Amino acid sequence: MMRQRVISFTRRFALKQAASCGTTPHASVSTSRRRLAHMARPLFFLSCSDGSRPMLNMGFYAGRKSACLMSRRGFADLPEVSTIVMPALSPTMTHGTISEWTKKPGDVCEAGDVLCEIETDKAVVAFDVQDECVLAKILEEAKGREIQVGMPVALSVEDKAAYEAFVEADKAGKIATPSTEALPSPTASSTSPPAPSLPASPPPSPPTPTAHLGDFALSPAARHLLHSRQLTLSAEVHGTGKGGRLTKGDVIQAIANGQAQAAAFAAVPPPPPGLDPAQVGIPTIQAGPGTFSDTKNSNMRKVIARRLAESKATVPHAYETVDCEIDAVLSFRKQMQRDFEVNVSVNDFIIRSAALALRDVPEANAFWDGPKGTAVLKEDVDISVAVATPAGLITPIISGSDRRRLSEISATMKDLAGRARQGKLKPEEFQGGSFTISNLGMFGIDEFSAVINPPQAAIMAVGRGAKRVRAPPYLPDQHAGNLKPYTATVMTATLSFDRRVLDEALAAQFLQAFKSYMSRPELLLL
Repeated sequence: MMRQRVISFTRRFALKQAASCGTTPHASVSTSRRRLAHMARPLFFLSCSDGSRPMLNMGFYAGRKSACLMSRRGFADLPEVSTIVMPALSPTMTHGTISEWTKKPGDVCEAGDVLCEIETDKAVVAFDVQDECVLAKILEEAKGREIQVGMPVALSVEDKAAYEAFVEADKAGKIATPSTEALPSPTASSTSPPAPSLPASPPPSPPTPTAHLGDFALSPAARHLLHSRQLTLSAEVHGTGKGGRLTKGDVIQAIANGQAQAAAFAAVPPPPPGLDPAQVGIPTIQAGPGTFSDTKNSNMRKVIARRLAESKATVPHAYETVDCEIDAVLSFRKQMQRDFEVNVSVNDFIIRSAALALRDVPEANAFWDGPKGTAVLKEDVDISVAVATPAGLITPIISGSDRRRLSEISATMKDLAGRARQGKLKPEEFQGGSFTISNLGMFGIDEFSAVINPPQAAIMAVGRGAKRVRAPPYLPDQHAGNLKPYTATVMTATLSFDRRVLDEALAAQFLQAFKSYMSRPELLLL
């Protein structure tokens, strides 16, 4: 039995093309051994008996013999190029800025090496290389513009030999550099011109009749009838009341005689053509006298502004305040320094007290699930502590705060705060958290209220400890003579809480538990 030879469509097309040249084709069809990453199919070359090598047009390029050979050499010499894009290093990150390139073109990158540092909406995060490669070309320089997540930032190749071929091809203009321009938002219209700004206009006054009623002496009932029916009277109407005053009966009679007409209102001029009606009446902001300068915000500050505005607009904030006497904490802190040489700050006592209070009142250790419309209680007490950095405010997390000792909380907080100011925090060290503490006592602030950090349900704002004169506690009458005012170091704590998750009673229970731990620091050792 003879075997039937199956010839592919590409081969049949090549044979037909050679026959049209009047030559006898050889038996081999060669393909390019390497492909560019953006090409989907290879180029095919056909050898003819007369020595010519016509190129088949497979959808990419067809031209003269010299161009075909040059294209073939280009395909054989060009390496496979991979595109490195801006990663999403946090759940809320939409844009990023290259802070520093730690590698330069031509450097070999091993798996786990830091390629660059990226300023996200939270911090400056190191971007690690996942696979071994050679950095071929940098598309976005450091300290440049904001880059949308998913846009190209660099190109890489497999090895040094591929890099050398890449450099030669790039000089010859054979490397197609991917576009780094972000796509426009689908909701934004690039063709619509900006709406012209107009000076502020006074609010439109209510329409007034062309014939006012001041020409007539009207009784109250007659005036009310004309205004309610929006009528005006002709000049021929005469009143029958005292002194020629028009009475309600005169108005009714005038309506019956056809001497009352609908009031004509002054026409309101339409807005200029092409102007959005919503823009009418909006004043144009003009600079006042003197000089000023614009300050460029970092990505972190922009995101903080946006998220806090969303929090105040969408989260129902409620507030409760409590005063805590911290003389026992200050005395206990000095004792730990003297006897055990352990340096623990007041902020560490606050974190530990809040953690134990959250364990006692687990309803405060929760967050709001918007899509489900439910409050979700967290099992782990992970406290976020606000730290001021040059780039903005960041909240590193002390995970399992209720299970940590005071000395452990102190060491962890010092490490996190130091690396936060250097922008060296890992994403898992500042993403998440179940409760936030913001302490401005070191800045001399007596008390303040903080904005909730969604989706958390509460944030506690802590002021400084200051000496105050306190009234004595209430006791039965037989002991009243021995009571006197006293001086104490008082610290004010204000709890901002999501009213959808906590009510006032639960918030008060948490603050009372926190106050109890701060007044009896020996309980923090249990």
